[in-house]
Amino acid sequence: MQISVDPAEGITTIKILPGEFYVSQKDERIETVLGSCISACVRDPVAGVGGMNHFMLPVNKNSQDASELSDANRYGNFAMENLVNALLANGAKRERLEFKLFGGGRIMSSMTNIGWYNIGFAFDYIYTEGFKIISQDIGNIYPRKVLYYPLSGRVRVRRLNAMHNESLAAEENRYINTIESKPVGGDVELF
Repeated sequence: MQISVDPAEGITTIKILPGEFYVSQKDERIETVLGSCISACVRDPVAGVGGMNHFMLPVNKNSQDASELSDANRYGNFAMENLVNALLANGAKRERLEFKLFGGGRIMSSMTNIGWYNIGFAFDYIYTEGFKIISQDIGNIYPRKVLYYPLSGRVRVRRLNAMHNESLAAEENRYINTIESKPVGGDVELF
């Protein structure tokens, strides 16, 4: 996670990477860049709390444990639960949570379409848990830069052009190789 101040907007900006999430009740901006990954931007408008996650793979079928949050959050099943739990711990109510989904692009035609698996997981999770999706920009062939303002719920999405695809695909491949070789262990409560 990187924290800076955007000189144009004068707002604190938190940049999250794959396997991370951030929750805030302040006038801040959370941002990330997505290829086949998914980010859920979730908030409770009444409690004034919101957050964003960034996950690379839908589920970890081999383990239900996690040693570090970033290890666990590389998988959607942990990333969604941890984000929701953090929002609830900050005063949100389950019945008021609003979800906005982004990413899941097929940025390289030669790569497996992990984006569609991520999208499928995200929709399954949201509908199974009884949450509602109020906005989305998913699938297609574009990488995306997502800027989320959790206090207001505003999201700005910029679809990036093809010249970003190769570097983003290389970064995603490195990340997948890293997480597949590093086991996940520890305790996480899923509800």
